[in-house]
Amino acid sequence: MEKKIIELHDRRRKIELGGGDKRIAAQHAKGKLTARERIELLLDEGTFRELNPFIEHRAIHFGMDKLEAPGEGVVTGWGKVNGRIIYVFAQDFTVFGGALGEMHAMKITKCMDLAAKNGAPVIGLNDSGGARIQEGVASLDGYGQIFYRNAIYSGVIPQISVILGPCAGGAVYSPAITDFIFMVEGNSQMFITGPKVIETVTGEKITAENLGGARVQESISGVTHFSAKSEEQVLNEVRRLLSFLPQNNMEEPPRVYNKPDDGYCEELMTVVPVEPTKAYDVREVLTRVVDDGDFMEVQKNFAKNACVGFARIDGHPIGIVANQPKFMAGGLDIDSSDKIARFIRFCDCFNIPLVTFEDVTGFIPGVMQEHRGIIRHGAKMLYAYSEATVPKITIILRKAFGGAYVAMNAKSIGADLVYAWPTGEVAVMGAEGAANIVFAKEIAESADPNATRAAKVAEYKEKFSNPYVAAALGMIDDVIDPRETRQKIKEALEVLRTKRETRPPKKHGNIPL
Repeated sequence: MEKKIIELHDRRRKIELGGGDKRIAAQHAKGKLTARERIELLLDEGTFRELNPFIEHRAIHFGMDKLEAPGEGVVTGWGKVNGRIIYVFAQDFTVFGGALGEMHAMKITKCMDLAAKNGAPVIGLNDSGGARIQEGVASLDGYGQIFYRNAIYSGVIPQISVILGPCAGGAVYSPAITDFIFMVEGNSQMFITGPKVIETVTGEKITAENLGGARVQESISGVTHFSAKSEEQVLNEVRRLLSFLPQNNMEEPPRVYNKPDDGYCEELMTVVPVEPTKAYDVREVLTRVVDDGDFMEVQKNFAKNACVGFARIDGHPIGIVANQPKFMAGGLDIDSSDKIARFIRFCDCFNIPLVTFEDVTGFIPGVMQEHRGIIRHGAKMLYAYSEATVPKITIILRKAFGGAYVAMNAKSIGADLVYAWPTGEVAVMGAEGAANIVFAKEIAESADPNATRAAKVAEYKEKFSNPYVAAALGMIDDVIDPRETRQKIKEALEVLRTKRETRPPKKHGNIPL
């Protein structure tokens, strides 16, 4: 038996070395960690348990029958993050460049299946050159097996992708289906076709970093949700994100202890300018309302006119959606509509209450917006809020104009409770534009059009530049003192915690994608 145990340990050591010391050194020289080092950083110390370390490829063509691939180029298993079980797979770039083959994919899909059966998140640490060409269509089938599970398990368990190296071709679609993507600045790239292919086909010359690096995918395309300067920072942020999420769609998000407070914040009296045209940073409101000022913003560098992310009130996780008047006056465009709609749907999948902070001028006008489909994209927000059954609370900070007022979780599309600050304005449009339309004839026929316009603007403001008209019609539940915002949200979440709401039976809806 002792010889058998020695053989077992020898085999394990060989697998744990992956591609060997030379390739591990090359990985480190690029500023990258190995698959196992990444897993150790992600998980609580000593909790990792490996799955299927002895799986081997079955390929025989192109000399593959003479090549070994320790661990099949991917490390899979389970462990704990903050004491809670998660499943993880980490592609090993030291073995065939992390390229995916038939058995490599099998290890990943087995890990995903166990995660779904046991109701735990699955984290993918991606560092791969793409499909293993030597295995031909078997590698493509492997990708398909993974894509299928990404889709079927969507909304069942949280799925998080961490891009820690190149991610090209079919390899990018699995992360794209998952809930959140993290990237490392300088070392991570995502693209369908690489720079060399693009240059061959179109003549365009571009570096891999400028084509699909973290900065591009976070700020221009919106493909990725988070980035950081190092792998250590990225993996720490993954741990932080998991702290807001339930294990699966049947659980409530985890509560953390929070010291009691009176929910009263004097600073909220001055953060938002009373003048409707003055800009401010909505995050100054959010951090004064949530527990310990801790707000984890999602896609912070994409569609900056909208602000979404996770926080806690009284220890309970919430999803926050807010207009950002610092950019584009907080108006909604194509990208911000997509960003908000997808975030709403994630929160609804995993029982995370939604709190909306509204200060919106409307949907952004323009030929480009219309031609690119602002109607279709804006409709995603209407659909997502209407479909969501989690507790939904809205705080109108200042402007709430036009169709965008409805799209930002109005009573009419299912908000449970709507509060407004005294600075709130609910109207079809701003006073200047409204007066020019409603009183166009009177202004045109007036002896002094400018004076008449000014008088009519003032008249419109008097009637609609306050929240009380909407409150009189029941569209606002209460007008509140800004200093009491946190307390009001805390109370609302408490009474809505037992909310039960269903939708008509159906296979699924048809969101305007």
